[in-house]
Amino acid sequence: MQWLGIEWDEGPFFQMQRLARYKEVADQLIASGHAYYDYMSREDLEQLRREQLQRGEKPRYDGRWRPERARGRKIPEGVKPVVRFRTPETGEVGWKDLVKGVVSFPNAELDDLVLLRADGVPTYNFGVVVDDIDMDITHVIRGDDHVNNTPRQIHIFEALKASLPHFAHVPMILGADGERLSKRHGAVSVLQYRDEGYLPEALGNYLARLGWSHGDEEIFSSRQFIEWFDLEHVSRSAAQFNPEKLAWLNQQYIKNAPEARLASLVEPELRARGVQPGGGPDLERVIRLVKDRANSIPQLADEAMLFYVYELKVRPSDFGADALKALRTLKARLAAVPWERAAINDTIKDVAKSSGLKMPQVAMPLRHIVTGRTQTPSIDAVLELLGREMVLTRLAQHLETD
Repeated sequence: MQWLGIEWDEGPFFQMQRLARYKEVADQLIASGHAYYDYMSREDLEQLRREQLQRGEKPRYDGRWRPERARGRKIPEGVKPVVRFRTPETGEVGWKDLVKGVVSFPNAELDDLVLLRADGVPTYNFGVVVDDIDMDITHVIRGDDHVNNTPRQIHIFEALKASLPHFAHVPMILGADGERLSKRHGAVSVLQYRDEGYLPEALGNYLARLGWSHGDEEIFSSRQFIEWFDLEHVSRSAAQFNPEKLAWLNQQYIKNAPEARLASLVEPELRARGVQPGGGPDLERVIRLVKDRANSIPQLADEAMLFYVYELKVRPSDFGADALKALRTLKARLAAVPWERAAINDTIKDVAKSSGLKMPQVAMPLRHIVTGRTQTPSIDAVLELLGREMVLTRLAQHLETD
């Protein structure tokens, strides 16, 4: 959350440090008749479920330890009881969801929920209700896979005579194939995205846009998101996670990020590859030139490697005698021109024209010999950044020894 720039006002709180509080509330529910001790053993419960499944019934606790049904039943030795909530058996429970609209469940569909396990640890549905009451939570916003939990929680709120929070169940995120999001779709740790070279503001922007929109706005800051967000514009249908869209958005943020910040992220990537950025052009200037070509920090490092690692993989003679003659002329001219992009570009054009060659016939072998690559940013910008001495040295080495 800190990496994403999401701050919080208090906490965090750990439920395992609040066990006494949950026990206190469970005792309160027992005293008011809304909960009871259940001594059913795990083995008996599993047997009950098997029998229900064999009869084609939905597995559920049968309420045998409700006080009115357990009169005269002997408490078994060695069984630590759980605490169960006495769920109403008739009527229905419902709420107006801020995303889904009116939702209701018949109480007959709900069995008696375990509130406290035998070891005193609360179940999810009980723990969150106590936490929400104690912390004055006004809105519970979560995935719609929690819809089935909400009626149980409402019953507990009402039994405790506590005000209900507003509930909003937002749509699930699916993979591009329409299946529930999994690791193969991109459901991984947030910090894995950091390690894979995504900027936090890009990931935050993308996640905010999943299942919610503000008109046609695709790129917006956290401040704008906070200002614009409302639950009315949350979609009721599931959103699809698109890695290509996330990569595109990350590219937009990289394009607009300060070079100094990007350099601080790229430098460790270069060092991990055995490259010392101090042995070449200023890294911030390199970033300024290549950042439009990358959609992640590792890709940005790949592009930057051009200026710190050199290996010629072709023989200059493969370019032909005319091209090599033009490059020798170019080498002599480059030794004297002002070392700036416009002058370098004009010189390359003049040499190509005077040699009777087209620009690519000179620029392509020049790019190969000076950088060892077939694709780079504009060759005049690359030469300017590499520096006159390095460019002339590489040209001399391969034009004179080939």
